[in-house]
Amino acid sequence: MSALPPDPSEQTQMTAADLSDETPAPETPAPEIKAPAPWVNWWQEVKSLSLLILAVLAFHSFVAKPFYIPSESMMPVLLTGDRLVVSKFPYGWSYVSPSFHPLPFLKGRLFGRLPERGDIVIVSPQNRREDYIKRVIGLPGDIIEVRGGQVVLNGVAVKQKALKPLRLAVDANAPCSPMQFPGARVSGVDGKDYCELPVRQEILPNGKTYLTIDMGPSALDWYGPVRVPANHVFLMGDNRDNSADSRAPLEENGLGGPVPWEAIGGRAEFITFSLDGDTTWNPLSWVRSLRSGRAGNSLRPASVTDPK
Repeated sequence: MSALPPDPSEQTQMTAADLSDETPAPETPAPEIKAPAPWVNWWQEVKSLSLLILAVLAFHSFVAKPFYIPSESMMPVLLTGDRLVVSKFPYGWSYVSPSFHPLPFLKGRLFGRLPERGDIVIVSPQNRREDYIKRVIGLPGDIIEVRGGQVVLNGVAVKQKALKPLRLAVDANAPCSPMQFPGARVSGVDGKDYCELPVRQEILPNGKTYLTIDMGPSALDWYGPVRVPANHVFLMGDNRDNSADSRAPLEENGLGGPVPWEAIGGRAEFITFSLDGDTTWNPLSWVRSLRSGRAGNSLRPASVTDPK
């Protein structure tokens, strides 16, 4: 007796069961392995920052540095709040060339060259660690004298010409103080206050010309005569009645006569920008505080042949 054939439906069910038993279980994802935090080489960071600082200091010491005008001694060409660039290389380098003036007085200059009459220079007074900014009037061998506010150079009065009064806008950095400029504050047709200043065009023997302010008789209107020693220069501010320069003694924060050329730190080149003193912590006030028309102004004196 032959065997019965298997039931097809049963075979199908068995096959499905068998397949279901053989289907692998879903794999559990492997835990994520986080990469270790990058290691910071703090020594390399400090070294890079130090090299950057040294590069900036070297540039300031040997090429150029920014300078801020803190006083009215060089009005009208320079105002309190002006920012300018001073080049360090035109006269060579000396002990005052490094930033912050860490060195004591050292005689001589490296690749030294004397300034020209009319140059605006920064200078470090004796026994002080700060910079003044003044104009070169006398060179080695010159005999300097001031009579009634007029400079006499080697026995010849420096040429002057009175000009129309100059009006400067009054602001927080240029308040037109009655102590310095008595009676100079006036109102303009625009309703704003101005400082109306008497100015003169002064022309040195080499033809360099600039404007000076002289408000009238003062103690600084009489000086000398004094001969400028070798390797020295005689410096004056353009605001002749309010400048602690070579005419003023050291005890009055002046320069105490001609200064050694080693004390010259550089030459003023141009104004970068100027602020009127009304800035606050609000960055918008920085824009409003900018004085118009001063950025980029050259500080090299003009040259003429004779006053007209």
